[in-house]
Amino acid sequence: MKNMKQEVVTAPGKIEFRDIPIPELEENDVLVKMMRIGVCGSDIHVYHGKHPYTDYPITQGHEVSGKIEKIGLNVKNLKPGDKVTILPQEVCNQCYPCTHGMNHICDDLKVMGFQTTGAGSEFFAIDAEKVIKLPENMTYEQGAMIEPCAVAVHAVSRGGDISEFNILVLGAGPIGNLVGQAAKALGAKAVMITDLSDFRLGIAKEVGINFTINPTKQNLSEEIVNVFGPDKADLIIECVGINETIDAAIGNARKGSDIIIVGVFGQKPSIDLGLVQDRELILIGSLMYQADDYIKAIELVDNKKIILDSLMTMHFPFKDYDRAYKYIDDKKDKVMKIFIDVNKE
Repeated sequence: MKNMKQEVVTAPGKIEFRDIPIPELEENDVLVKMMRIGVCGSDIHVYHGKHPYTDYPITQGHEVSGKIEKIGLNVKNLKPGDKVTILPQEVCNQCYPCTHGMNHICDDLKVMGFQTTGAGSEFFAIDAEKVIKLPENMTYEQGAMIEPCAVAVHAVSRGGDISEFNILVLGAGPIGNLVGQAAKALGAKAVMITDLSDFRLGIAKEVGINFTINPTKQNLSEEIVNVFGPDKADLIIECVGINETIDAAIGNARKGSDIIIVGVFGQKPSIDLGLVQDRELILIGSLMYQADDYIKAIELVDNKKIILDSLMTMHFPFKDYDRAYKYIDDKKDKVMKIFIDVNKE
């Protein structure tokens, strides 16, 4: 049996590569030759030992794309050579959320690269039900970014019908950028996005987001009224996960409006619930995605409604996984999406 390389974070700041056998397939599995892995903020938290729900050792990789190498006996809808991405959630299918159409918030949710083995290996065996086919003309880089696109699609969907909405997005990092693009693609009238990084705001302009605001240089409250009028934003989407941005969301929300929370809060925030109560604001959580969000994300990227090339920063070889993290630490807000090239093609 041939061996393959597998990335393992053995402790914070320590990555090893192990030689392990290429997995044997069960009858409902497919073997995917992994091509690209996108690095996200949560991966970086794991690398630095700051992710609250991850133990070591752990193999990373949940923003992924690859090519099917082999299929199990019962697999009918996929074939060797297909370009694919993977739904990284492991769910119980028995709890209340799972039995009521919300398996993405399963009571026993496990996510590849955090609570269960990620796809950071040269080959990866997975149940065919978790594999989603990509259009043949889609690049592997685009395929690896379908996962964060699905985060954005799901987040925007939490706001219901946003047709002709004026939307404020707080945070222009990769997720905030994609949320802004998804909002426009799904019918928003206009999108304003904020960030402290002029570099990230420049990327937002490149991909067609209508208005960009740096709150250290412009008064956010005034700009909201200048751009959207006295009725302000119809919907606010928080994509940073720090106290300052959720404060800004609550403080600038129109009475009776919704705030969707996408950012992951590393520390428990202290927010003004008095304002939430007084203004009858609705705080809406958004976690991950479902398969339909993946399908919609693929459609929007394929139809060029979401532009990804401007977000693609740099590639690192599989063997240099740790160097990719050091590059992100060094460049900070000058980085949008880093890719790990597991196999080259």
